[in-house]
Amino acid sequence: MGMLSLRKPSAESLRHFLASQGSEELTYSQWGATAETPPPSFVLDHTRIRLGTGEGLFKAAQGALRRWQQFDLGWVDAWPRDTTIEPGQVVAVMGRAVGLWWLNACRIVYVIDETDDSASRYGFANGTLPAHIQKGEERFLLEWNRNDDSVWFDILAFSRPNKWLTRIGYPLVRRSQKRFAREAAAKMFHAVNNEAPLPEICQS
Repeated sequence: MGMLSLRKPSAESLRHFLASQGSEELTYSQWGATAETPPPSFVLDHTRIRLGTGEGLFKAAQGALRRWQQFDLGWVDAWPRDTTIEPGQVVAVMGRAVGLWWLNACRIVYVIDETDDSASRYGFANGTLPAHIQKGEERFLLEWNRNDDSVWFDILAFSRPNKWLTRIGYPLVRRSQKRFAREAAAKMFHAVNNEAPLPEICQS
């Protein structure tokens, strides 16, 4: 399962951790389903926030997403932060709960970078590897709607427990998942808005 520690893992331990996970297969068979129809056998989470307006803000948000800023939350982090957003890249996601750091491994499953007459979209999806407390996939998506000039940040995830410890502590896991999505949305908003008040974050 994901590594547990009292202290935040060091860069050396993270390198060893990712090296051990790099050749592993994803722990679910529905690869890429966040781009289509998420499987009904998983728990679905959807979070959405309006970041603002304009192509400039959309491009600034792209930069923030490429720097993995949605994970820069203090109690959650992604490593290495300079991981290139491209399919196949492996990243460690750390979360702190009940006094412990929980270390999990993910792989980028697909990347979205597209423009049509109505919108531009940029984002990617992470899939879980064996050293992760959950099974599933999480997509982070930016959308610039050309019709009304609005820019949105959207998180879509499906998951279910991967380890016995996750099942025992599942209520805490669910609260942490919801909290992460809310705070990740707020982080992306503040990454591209210095003074504006935080708008409503929609979750389902």
